[in-house]
Amino acid sequence: MSYLEYQKMILEKVSFDKTLFEKELSKGLRSVSTPQEEAELKGWAVRHYGLQHSDVLSKFMRPSSI
Repeated sequence: MSYLEYQKMILEKVSFDKTLFEKELSKGLRSVSTPQEEAELKGWAVRHYGLQHSDVLSKFMRPSSI
């Protein structure tokens, strides 16, 4: 399992709690190894949790990314 897939799994497990979700997303974005992985993680988070955590996600995205 890649680190990116691991981060997605963690975000799925903590998605019930906004604070944990924000903490893990921040950690995941800092820890990915390439800009492509960062973009993939952001896109995945928006697709899966865009409605549930739009306020959290907006902190990590440029206005043109959402």
